[in-house]
Formats: sequence, structure tokens, C-alpha cells
Amino acid sequence: MSLQPPVLELQGVAVAYDGRTAVSGVDLQVDAGEVVAVLGANGSGKSTVIRALLGLLPLAAGEVRLFGTPLAQFRDRTRVGYVPQRGGASTGVPATVREVVATGRLALTGLRRARAADREAVERAMLSVGLQDRAGDSVATLSGGQQQRVLIARALTCDPDLLVLDEPTAGVDLASQQALAATLSALVVRGTTVILVAHELGPLHPLITRAVTMADGRVLHDGPPPEPDHLHLHDPEHAHPLHDGPGHAGPASAPSAWGLQ
Repeated sequence: MSLQPPVLELQGVAVAYDGRTAVSGVDLQVDAGEVVAVLGANGSGKSTVIRALLGLLPLAAGEVRLFGTPLAQFRDRTRVGYVPQRGGASTGVPATVREVVATGRLALTGLRRARAADREAVERAMLSVGLQDRAGDSVATLSGGQQQRVLIARALTCDPDLLVLDEPTAGVDLASQQALAATLSALVVRGTTVILVAHELGPLHPLITRAVTMADGRVLHDGPPPEPDHLHLHDPEHAHPLHDGPGHAGPASAPSAWGLQ
């Protein structure tokens, strides 16, 4: 019997933009069922790695494989759910929670009319993050933590095998972080593989099976997560929920197959 390939493999990955190397020599393997935290201070390259493994930034060197397939040949995008680092789900355009979450099905449905299975998937996703009672509310009326959960629900509508979250707890209060931890815990029990970028783990710490710590675009540590008292990666600049520091910004990305930019 053949072994199941890793969910994710990075070999010698390097990313460069604006005339400088942002990430270099990154090797990483994530197996099914793992919950991996990518840690580091602002500017360490952790979000750059995430964007590179999703194909949102071009590689200067190395290779990325998803479920054993080279990234350039990977077509089953519904197997990967992506929650980008953003200040919220509201874009200024009036939209309800249900409408925003439903956009997550576009990778599967394209422009065809939504069917019963699509509507049921949207309802399940809202239920999984505890927002089913706010389905008809405008996302603009939600708190930052609730808006983050809307983005997670959107990523869950296609039942991904891999969920990638970039700074999911940035700028949200403790209660929202605890709600996020409960949501992720249920997904992990279901068998979802999770990769998340973080400055601090907080309530997510008990879920983490492995931590990858980055600095200056390189991996410094890959192993058990640090004890909560020993994690001091906070950057005061990053405290603002809308801040996007130099370690998190890259060239403007073209619309991708993930349905996000």
C-alpha cells in the first residue's frame, strides 16, 4: 500500500521582490492532520511563505507541492481554504454575512446558479463558526472578530482538506480568539490540516502540534511549540488590526485561482 503524500512540501523555497530577498532556503513538510503554526516577528517572512505556497507570490527558487502535486500543476483548488490577513470582511459594499460566505463556493460553482447543495454548504459553514444567527446582517455591523469568522466560514464552504490562515487573531479580542480556537478544534477533530501564521498563539496554543519559527526570511526552529510564557514575538506596530507591515506586504497579487487577492 502506498503512503499518503504530504499535504504540503516546500523545498529550497526563495521569494524576492522590490530588489531584495524576502525568504530563502525554506524547507517544510506538513502531513495530514497536523496543526502547524508559523511564528515570527514582523518582517520575518512568515506571511511571504504562506503567499508563496498558495501561488500568490512567484518563487525565485525551489519547489512547492500540494498533496504530492507541483503547485503549477495543482488544479483541485477546493481542497485548500485560505483566510488572508485582512482587517475585516467588509469591503464597503453592502453585503450580508450569508452573501460574503457564499462567495467561497465560486471556486466550485463558477457562474452557475447556486443549487441546494451550495446553499446547504453555506449554512453549514456559518454554523461551524457560530454566525448562523447573523446570516442576514450586514458584515459592516459585525465586530472585527466576527468579521474574521466570516472569512473563515467563506474558506470552509468547499470543505477543504487544508485550511491556511494568515494572522487569524490579529486585532481581535480574547473572546473572539477563544471562539476561533473552538472552531478550529472542531475542524481538527474532523481531520482538517491547519497552517496558521501568528505573532502570538494565545487560546490557539493547545491546538498546535508543531511550530515553525522564522527570522530574516529563514526557518530558525521546527518542532514542538514554545511554552506560552516563552513566546515573545509581539511587535507594537502590528497591534493595529489594519496594519500590514513590511514582512506581510508583497507586490500586488493578480486575481488567483483561490478566488481571493
